Amino acid sequence: MSIIVWLAALAGFAWGLARLDLSLKAWLGIAGGGLLLLTLGGFSHPLWSVVAWLAFLTVSALVFLPDVRMKWLSKPLLRAIRANMPPMSETERTAIQAGDTWWEAELFAGNPDFRQLLDYPAPQLSEEEQAFIDGPVQTLCDMLDDWRITHELNRLPDEVWEFMKKERFFGMIIPREAGGLGFSALAHSQVIVKLASRSISAAVTVMVPNSLGPAELLLHYGTEEQKNYFLPRLADGREIPCFALTGPEAGSDAGAIPDTGIVCKGMHEGKEVLGLRLNWEKRYITLGPVATILGLAFKAYDPDHLLGDKESLGITCALIPTNTPGVEIGRRHYPLNAAFQNGPNRGRDVFIPMDWVIGGQARIGDGWRMLMESLSAGRGISLPALSTAGGKFSARLTGAYARVRKQFHMPIGKFEGVEEALARLAGHAYLMDAARRLSTTALDLGEKPSVISAIIKYNLTELMRVSVNDAMDIHGGRGICLGPANYLARTYQSLPISITVEGANILTRSLIIFGQGAMRCHPHLLREIEAVNEPDKNKSLHDFDAALMQHLGYSIKNAARAFTFGWSGGKLAPNAGSGDITDPWFRQLSRFSSAFAITADVALLLLGGKLKRKEKLSGRFADALSYLYMGSAALKHFHDQGQPEADLPLLRWSMATVLFRIQEALDGILRNFPSRAAGLALRAIVFPLGRRFHAPDDRLGHEAASILLTPGEARNRLTEGVYQPSNPDDPIGVVEYALKKTLEAEPLERRLHRQGLDRDYTETVEAWLRRLKDGNDIDAAEAALLKTAHQAIRKAIMVDDFPQEAAAREIHREIAA
Repeated sequence: MSIIVWLAALAGFAWGLARLDLSLKAWLGIAGGGLLLLTLGGFSHPLWSVVAWLAFLTVSALVFLPDVRMKWLSKPLLRAIRANMPPMSETERTAIQAGDTWWEAELFAGNPDFRQLLDYPAPQLSEEEQAFIDGPVQTLCDMLDDWRITHELNRLPDEVWEFMKKERFFGMIIPREAGGLGFSALAHSQVIVKLASRSISAAVTVMVPNSLGPAELLLHYGTEEQKNYFLPRLADGREIPCFALTGPEAGSDAGAIPDTGIVCKGMHEGKEVLGLRLNWEKRYITLGPVATILGLAFKAYDPDHLLGDKESLGITCALIPTNTPGVEIGRRHYPLNAAFQNGPNRGRDVFIPMDWVIGGQARIGDGWRMLMESLSAGRGISLPALSTAGGKFSARLTGAYARVRKQFHMPIGKFEGVEEALARLAGHAYLMDAARRLSTTALDLGEKPSVISAIIKYNLTELMRVSVNDAMDIHGGRGICLGPANYLARTYQSLPISITVEGANILTRSLIIFGQGAMRCHPHLLREIEAVNEPDKNKSLHDFDAALMQHLGYSIKNAARAFTFGWSGGKLAPNAGSGDITDPWFRQLSRFSSAFAITADVALLLLGGKLKRKEKLSGRFADALSYLYMGSAALKHFHDQGQPEADLPLLRWSMATVLFRIQEALDGILRNFPSRAAGLALRAIVFPLGRRFHAPDDRLGHEAASILLTPGEARNRLTEGVYQPSNPDDPIGVVEYALKKTLEAEPLERRLHRQGLDRDYTETVEAWLRRLKDGNDIDAAEAALLKTAHQAIRKAIMVDDFPQEAAAREIHREIAA
């Protein structure tokens, strides 16, 4: 009996810790009162009472007696952390401090308020933004012939450049008062989605001026004079910008750039002025070969102390006209058959005046902070939009192709092996669009969520890779033969580009997402680190002790939450209060958020600064945090769209995938935990009932895949935003047209099959239809329908071929190029 009473008391205490927001001192008071009642009531063995009271009094002494706590806990712990913490470079510190935190901080802290998530406004385009997408963006897509662009010209045609300049495609982020379009992050993203579903080369050309580049940096850091001169010229295309950061000797480790700017005096426009003499070598610079204005990152030095006592001034950014003497630019790289302009540039003894530094002389040395704080545009808008376009486009076209392509007298989409890949295409497209939209909501609310930007850059580019590979597998030979009719191959070829740029994916997953997330999203860690680095020892100890007390309370509550929500199967976890079908999923995300938080806390405690070198462990933490965010986004997306019942298979597939992947990430962490004992103890907290989640089952996969095989509202919502030409002769339009005609003809084909009137293997289609008409089995309209459907299907499944001589010429031309 006494065991049952104690277990019930512990369970009730853990539930209270999990759900009630009281201070640590208040909980100790409650624990003391409960322990006293259990002891006086005779519900415990004397030995248990002694152990329980010793533990209670020890913890109480540490909590209520600051001097005792600092002597026996805080001071030794501070000394140990200080001895083992590796030094933090200035570039690391700047990267960690850059940007803001948003919803990811709620998830990291273990107690997300899903009511707040649902209260964020649903993303919505303005009338002007929608008109731009329906007008100029549609027109631009109609103008683009990707085979001509990538195979014949290896560049965008002049008329395309002129149209983009005229319609201010390069000025989406520039305010209207400066001559730009002043679009929201959502509109910016939607433009890229549509363009990328037509031509990767055109999409990238539009992306770069609107992401990390001169316009973004000028808007936040430029002088008024710089803004007034450059922004209108960038908006209307009089200036074509590029930004040069990466070089042969510094890629991911951008802080190691060897490019230099020496403060000195030199001649500019006939006068001697103070400036910098630059030497640099850069590569992989998009739009570089055609740029008129070059944004440049370099390290500034002042050996003659013309500006002050410091010699090394730090990374600095400047704007340099590409016709400046000493600038060498114009040569091209050839990135995997994509035709966007990309190439190297260098400068030899290029003198620039101080007012070419972005923000002027006062901003020398602020370049790294500028870059880190501005990365959200590239990571948070452009690449996720391009990736989502790849996912949506692959899902829509592959579903249509799998419906019209038949083998063994059955659409290939009905084969279970193909259906499995179609389910992934549908579910991943849903997740990608949900994450993209939630992230643009954050940006449009004025946030600069650096961790979220890293999460969606990594995960959406990876999901695009999976989606396009699935699409290629289903298309088979139709996907691998290059030619004007192939709508997949160029996207497939360019996949590694998105994976590599704006922070290579291996680096982003293994170092940035959790490394930066722990520092920015953990409610107490940064304060503790600041206390450790405080030179005043007395202040350091008191600051550390205060942060540690709050940290301990936070950890105890998360442990109680994780255990309580775990043994209850998530049923005791909070939800969003929406009272609908999504409540159980919100509860499971709450449960896993707490499990993530306590696991991360223990890992940080055991490893400290060494955790940043445990990249495999950090990568698994990144996976768990990423899918907590993706799951939140999927549920928010479902609510924002009015909870359409037809979309439930997509949501169910997405949430099954999300919960399974979070579970597997946490399991991987615990199996590889630095302390086996701590790992086992955490497993009892995180998975008290074992691992209960599984990947989506076959039934659910069938439901999700079926959405792609039949036109309808769910399919249209899922693939909304991609380019859909009305021309049935267009490489994309031909597949949609074939799907339409296939569905129109199928009832008639089924009737003929039941009547034993299938086409004989010796008959042409024309002879078969003539036989059926002559026998009055079909009328003229039905014969026309069958003929049109056959022609449309054949056109949709055919691939290009070329004369032998033409193929040889093209091979030699590409080798020469």
